[in-house]
Amino acid sequence: MVKTMKSEIDYNDAVSVIKQAVVKSRLRALQAGNAELLSLYYGIGKYISENTRNGVWGTDAIRQISNKLQKELPGLRGFSESNIKNMREFYEEWSPYVNRQPLADDVDIDAKYLLAEIRQPSAGDLDWKDFLSIGFSHHMEILSKVKDLDARIFYIRECAKHAWNKYALREYIKSGLYNGTELLPNNFNNAIDDVQFAMKATKTFKDNYLLDFINIENLGESDKDIDERVLENQIVKNIKDFILRFGTDFIFIGNQYRLEIEGEEMFIDLLFFNREINSLVAVELKAGKFKASYLGQLNTYLSVLDDKIRKPHENPSIGLILCKDMNRSFVDYVIRDYEKPLGVATYKTSKEMSEDLLNALPPVNELKKLLDNTGDGKDLQGEI
Repeated sequence: MVKTMKSEIDYNDAVSVIKQAVVKSRLRALQAGNAELLSLYYGIGKYISENTRNGVWGTDAIRQISNKLQKELPGLRGFSESNIKNMREFYEEWSPYVNRQPLADDVDIDAKYLLAEIRQPSAGDLDWKDFLSIGFSHHMEILSKVKDLDARIFYIRECAKHAWNKYALREYIKSGLYNGTELLPNNFNNAIDDVQFAMKATKTFKDNYLLDFINIENLGESDKDIDERVLENQIVKNIKDFILRFGTDFIFIGNQYRLEIEGEEMFIDLLFFNREINSLVAVELKAGKFKASYLGQLNTYLSVLDDKIRKPHENPSIGLILCKDMNRSFVDYVIRDYEKPLGVATYKTSKEMSEDLLNALPPVNELKKLLDNTGDGKDLQGEI
């Protein structure tokens, strides 16, 4: 009987502590927004974990705490039994990689303890701003469905970049978007002397791009040259949407970009400049499966770009074949001996994407607003 009363006292104390943290957090959340909420949940998750994993509290503790919180703070949302367990998981999964402000060893467990600030994560290439910019439900979607740390970092970054809602994120995870994203078939390490530049270039490109804004019913049924021109026109028409899918820091220079060398003309399908890698990027569009001959053509384009167009302070130009399909092993074999940095990626259009994924994608107008708000829209001023 005494033991039951002790448990009841412990739970009342826990409810009081969490209630104070919630009230104070609401005030701070007006200024700090999502970051404050994540910090609160992380702190509560730590508190719950430390008391439930070592037998301090009974097996029914989380349910009782949840019920009491609902009574103490009527209308409180987000503190169901299942969501408090999610907070515990959020803490336990990220605590090995997240630093918190140090607290004195003898500090009392109170609201201040739960609201201690989360510091910059130490996990790989995880960007702190990205981590704090996505919602708790997004974090839990990633934690519950993705176990690899690098994959989790990838989905956090992409979710923050594209402002995916939870359902779009779920579909992208289900479709295996991450798989091979940093395994773009390329020769960067062999063709680029600067190791850091080679690594940045590898991370700049993905091996597959979802061009969901392109909806061409008959693509693939006509002459491939016509298909490629139609595909190019669709991309140029929707260039902001393409850049959103293509990556950050890209400036669109133009399509059918004319080069001339020794009296011979040649035209690059799409030409970009990337500020992060400080390099011109030539993209060749192919409606069908990859062919080895594509690399020779693109290698020549890069030679002319470097000789005639590239500025002295810029890095060597990079070429990307964007095709419908490829045999990855074959690409890895034939690309290795080229002297210019080349990569090969594939794409999917809306025609090949599931209806669920299409419905979950953010509306195009919202993506355009996002692009404008981040300032990337200014990149399009380089279009000619």
